[in-house]
Amino acid sequence: MTAVTEFATLVRADNPGLMTLDGTNTWILRAPGSSQSVVVDPGPMLEVHLRAVLEAAGDVAVVLLTHKHPDHSEGAAWFANQAGCGVRAVDPAFRLPTDHAHGLSEGDVVTAGGLRIEVLPTPGHTMDSVCFWLPQDGSLLTGDTVLGRGTSVVAHPDGALGPYLESLDRLRAFANSAAGVDRLLPGHGPVIEDPTDVLTFYINHRRERLDQVRAAIAAGHTTPEAVVQHVYADVDPTLWPAAKRSVQAQLDYLHR
Repeated sequence: MTAVTEFATLVRADNPGLMTLDGTNTWILRAPGSSQSVVVDPGPMLEVHLRAVLEAAGDVAVVLLTHKHPDHSEGAAWFANQAGCGVRAVDPAFRLPTDHAHGLSEGDVVTAGGLRIEVLPTPGHTMDSVCFWLPQDGSLLTGDTVLGRGTSVVAHPDGALGPYLESLDRLRAFANSAAGVDRLLPGHGPVIEDPTDVLTFYINHRRERLDQVRAAIAAGHTTPEAVVQHVYADVDPTLWPAAKRSVQAQLDYLHR
């Protein structure tokens, strides 16, 4: 458990891997002096991790999910039942209680014990991805839309490149606005202290990959497998299955 800011505490799940980096970052949000918290992305169904979050979080008002992938959402229902709270998510399948739980939409504001969390839809990594803005703290929680290290995968069929590029543009504009984004709190990896630079890198990286895919197609590499071998030759082959899904998303984008 690491106190990152006055408002945000990190508890990292012990599920490291090629796609999860050091493990899933579970964020406990709480206003200074308050006994009530909000938990973002309880993580996988690892009871040791979930119990550590329960102990650190205390009185949990609600669980919020940045998106549906199991390394962020799998433990949410168990955790919420233990904490006696609900779960809010874009995808209705993950909401608790299932009959009348609230979703997460543009303009929604979540409040708890003096804490204010604003919802920013950022589809692309998955179509249900959202970010959470803490205006009192200057922190923006990005889930897997922006990672603390490397770049995020936009994989067919869960993700879509067009919306993802729009989301990155939106986040960069937001970071450059008067809102005052001091840091990004990602779903994996370390805290990002230079939001605008990292978002610009993400946008440029995606544009460069698209140019490489266009060039591969022009050279006759028309299948996802052929494009991966041509464009992602510098990537660890164990990541090629994910790269193939990413290429499929890029091909869909170019086709559209």
